[in-house]
Amino acid sequence: MCLDPGQMVLRCSSWYLSEPIGLDDPEWFINGVVWVTTDLSPLELLRRLLAIETRMGRKRTVKWGPRIIDLDLLAFDQLVLKTEELVLPHPRADQRRFVLEPWAEIAPDYQHPVLKKTILHLKEEREGCGQAVIRLED
Repeated sequence: MCLDPGQMVLRCSSWYLSEPIGLDDPEWFINGVVWVTTDLSPLELLRRLLAIETRMGRKRTVKWGPRIIDLDLLAFDQLVLKTEELVLPHPRADQRRFVLEPWAEIAPDYQHPVLKKTILHLKEEREGCGQAVIRLED
């Protein structure tokens, strides 16, 4: 699947239903991970993701609250970056089972550039953490 010239989707995970963390909201979230190639810089890619969220009607009100869409940039090759606008790798991805389950499905051997552990290893460390994450049937 092509996005724009210089961008291509390489792998898409299954969809996962995940229990909300720290919210009394009964609505569960649907999560997935996509691996893409791009000619964009990390900051340009983030800005494109945020623009997609805006076009889809996302309004940032309650932190970690219900939302129509949430696109996060988890990693960019092995880049480690910390700016006002962007932190790479995503600062909480390794703590979130709803991120690690789909990520491990498409890139189990990807090594976290800071923790020096594979995504599969990080996922296994989060198993039994209490958050329900259910793979949806294709």
